Amino acid sequence: MTDKLVFSLAQLNPTLGDIAGNAAKARTAHEMAIRQDADCLVLSELFVSGYPPEDLVLKPAFQKACRAAVEELASITAGDAPAILIGTPWVEDGKLYNAVCLLDDGVVKAVRMKADLPNYGVFDEKRVFAAGPLPGPIDIRGVRVGVPICEDIWAEEVCECLMETGAEFLVVPNGSPFNLDKWDVRQQVAIQRVVETNLPLVYLNQVGGQDELVFDGASFALNADRSLAMQMPGFVEDQRVITARREGDGWHLESSIDPVMDEDASAWSACMLGLRDYVNKNRFPGVVLGLSGGIDSAICAALAVDALGADRVHCIMLPYRYTSGESLKDAADCAKALGVRYDIVDIVEPVEGFANALSGLFEGTNEGVTEENLQSRSRGTILMAISNKFGNMVVTTGNKSEMSVGYATLYGDMNGGFNPIKDLYKMKVYHLSAWRNANKPDDTLGPAGEVIPANIIAKAPTAELRENQTDQDSLPEYPVLDDILECLVEREMGVDEIVERGHDRQLVHRIEHLLYIAEYKRRQSAPGVKLSERNFGRDRRYPITNGFRDRD
Repeated sequence: MTDKLVFSLAQLNPTLGDIAGNAAKARTAHEMAIRQDADCLVLSELFVSGYPPEDLVLKPAFQKACRAAVEELASITAGDAPAILIGTPWVEDGKLYNAVCLLDDGVVKAVRMKADLPNYGVFDEKRVFAAGPLPGPIDIRGVRVGVPICEDIWAEEVCECLMETGAEFLVVPNGSPFNLDKWDVRQQVAIQRVVETNLPLVYLNQVGGQDELVFDGASFALNADRSLAMQMPGFVEDQRVITARREGDGWHLESSIDPVMDEDASAWSACMLGLRDYVNKNRFPGVVLGLSGGIDSAICAALAVDALGADRVHCIMLPYRYTSGESLKDAADCAKALGVRYDIVDIVEPVEGFANALSGLFEGTNEGVTEENLQSRSRGTILMAISNKFGNMVVTTGNKSEMSVGYATLYGDMNGGFNPIKDLYKMKVYHLSAWRNANKPDDTLGPAGEVIPANIIAKAPTAELRENQTDQDSLPEYPVLDDILECLVEREMGVDEIVERGHDRQLVHRIEHLLYIAEYKRRQSAPGVKLSERNFGRDRRYPITNGFRDRD
């Protein structure tokens, strides 16, 4: 009887679709597991393919390539080498499964399929995978280990089955996306399974960005008495040993415990990592963005420098006649603090060129939003031209408050490849900007100290598309707007409920109307980091054509 089992937990950042690259990461991790004297290397859910593979996993050539990679990896487990527990797409009897394979003694020794397929929020697994049967434990070096896969622990049935069929403890490979409350929720779910089964539980999560999703790692383990046995860091790759020792009739887990990030550090790290991986995994040499002297472009510039380093960030000031001297100074000060390349491209000629070209058609009409949007669209065209010329991706900088109510210009300030603050409301943008000035998170490439000038944080927000303009000319104060939007978007509250919170009914109706009619803009917007449980796009999928209004 084995009384000790050593696992090497590899919290790594796979690239979706890069089967060869992911297999190479697994090999490197296996070499580390050998040096750690581990019995088994554990990798995350669908590690071979990357997660979530969406409809790519339906491609037969992709399925075959994943299987071939797994079978090749099995060869490195021959002899006394550590076993490997690895997630992969797996075809069996004509059905495609989200599976975990145990590789040992040079062969694929066991396969377990995910039984509970999530089909809510960002998940569409029932679209592409068949549900596996309720699993039994896997024999790993003489120990019966239950291997529920991610969602399999979010209800009691799978873990109950594993307990009843003799599992001695649980090892859970995950691809669990981040949101701001997710760590506590995950731990509470894990505690419930531990209480129900009286089994220790190891929770291994992947790390990294995949389009809108960010995976935060933050892997952990619980003993049967619910005590924390291990906590790995958030938002970085890590590989560490956890030792399971038999004590009487059960098992005790031993490892190291890192502190858990607070909400501000987590939000910043998620935005930074999402941008970094989007740029790097899509092989852009760097990024370019318009630096207006406002808060949104400043925080995006700071995030870009933290993610990529100052040498890969190019900031452009695009002034027009309404651009204030204060904004010019603030933008220059921000660029200097961040150490980025900073250029000024005047947009007077292109804006007036468009205006002159349209003067005949617009004759007899008053100037208004159309003319204001010519400024934004000129800026967007110039930024895209710079991107086309030099290859850097345009970062777009609209926050969630603006994206909610359509306070953005299609083919103008909405131009870009990725938006790191798309799921941050305006007041959170202000809060995180001040937080970053006082903190330099780990794994950042930017400087310490004040990277966003204090005046940018303090001054009234404005698009500067006309004289003396402020955002509050057409929008309520942002604390009011953000609270109404959180009620409408995150909580799906009705108008009556929102009014009961102290908001004006007519204003709530107006904001709800703006939210609905801006859906067509959001459908054309760049992807951005998901931070909330109801981000625009993957989570909140509303129709563009929509006649519903919540009226008395």
